[in-house]
Amino acid sequence: MEINRQQNFNDLTSIENPKINVPLSLISRHFKENYPPDFLKKVIAEIISSYLLVFVTCGSAALSSRDEQKVSKLGASMTGGLIVTVMIYAVGHISGAHMNPAVTLAFAAIRHFPWKQVPFYAAAQLTGATCAAFTLRVLLHPIQYIGTTSPSGTHIQALIMEIVVTFSMMFITSAVATDTKAIGELAGIAVGSSVCITSILAGTFKETWSHFCRPISGGSMNPARTIGPAIASNYYNGIWVYILGPVCGTLLGAWSYSFIRVPEKATNARIHFV
Repeated sequence: MEINRQQNFNDLTSIENPKINVPLSLISRHFKENYPPDFLKKVIAEIISSYLLVFVTCGSAALSSRDEQKVSKLGASMTGGLIVTVMIYAVGHISGAHMNPAVTLAFAAIRHFPWKQVPFYAAAQLTGATCAAFTLRVLLHPIQYIGTTSPSGTHIQALIMEIVVTFSMMFITSAVATDTKAIGELAGIAVGSSVCITSILAGTFKETWSHFCRPISGGSMNPARTIGPAIASNYYNGIWVYILGPVCGTLLGAWSYSFIRVPEKATNARIHFV
């Protein structure tokens, strides 16, 4: 009698709290389908490349703001393009060398990157950028602002500038990274040059009412490059500009090139020189 009562109690418990049995093989297969065996290596490559990107660009920007005799404004703008070029050739074959959450998002939007891997890449890029910013804070003490970016005029002016320069960068990136007819061996030079040019443009100086010259937006083009130094410097002025602007710019750039892309079977377009 007692045994029957215990059995009934166990049956009632199992009904009220059913056990969910998910085969481990199913979970393992799902993980392997969405995350290849070398995915961890890709994430680490993004952390390292993002770290070096922010360390070089923000370090040079901080030194330039402190003493232009050591690092000029033009030199600080060019370092961004140079480090991007180097990182593309260093880890491009491993992770793609995105180094930018907006770029990763844009590649996913045009179906050249899995959506399920986007959060991991973005987290890796933000981690690398933040670590680099705190490293610079220690090395460059007592400099207060470690390569932070903020609008010099209105937020709308800076937003438009960030959208335009990021559009240019992503348009070129989409061409050399996703189109098989482009010269892939020159991808690093092409993308690095575009970053260099747009950084100079966005960081060029405009005359203000007080006769001081200040950069329009700073040419971030990368949410991670702005968020990392902002956290380390505890400075968040206009940070939304450097999140919304690059995201809009990269999406527009990627979609624009996808629209004008010539199909594989189409006749090659001829370039006419006037």
